[in-house]
Amino acid sequence: MPEKEQASETTGELAFQAFCAIVFLSMIGMVFYNAVLRYVFKSSFAPSEEWARILFMYITFFGSIEGFYRGRHIAVDMLTGMLSGITKKSVDIFAQVLALAALFVLAIGGVSLVMQTIDTNTVATGLNMAFVNGTLPVMAFAVIFMRGRELLRTIKKPASAFTAKPKEF
Repeated sequence: MPEKEQASETTGELAFQAFCAIVFLSMIGMVFYNAVLRYVFKSSFAPSEEWARILFMYITFFGSIEGFYRGRHIAVDMLTGMLSGITKKSVDIFAQVLALAALFVLAIGGVSLVMQTIDTNTVATGLNMAFVNGTLPVMAFAVIFMRGRELLRTIKKPASAFTAKPKEF
């Protein structure tokens, strides 16, 4: 989606990027803080280790949303790059339907995990595990929404618009 990156970013996009940056920098700060405590003072602060792990989970799942939104996720298109026309369109639709099915399984599993851990708290910080594990279904549903829109665009696009990529050497 290069055209999306060339357009000016909306306030929501900037706010989401700022949120991700704050989470990432907080995680780095927690790890640095604990490293200083360990090597300078020969002790550690257990809640900072736990917060670093929690923030790592947050940046993983929220970063995934950003990656899918920008179209920067890992994709192997070696086979589809050689196809064109109705064949490429069919393969793209099939791949997107499989991806949506996998995301639905992930979302259902994420909701189940949240329900199983809703009455559990973390050891060092006492944070409710639903707050920690809740990022998984949030990410899954956000990506399902994005993938669904992409699938609809693919279905509406004429088969003649699907061309093979030129060979790169």
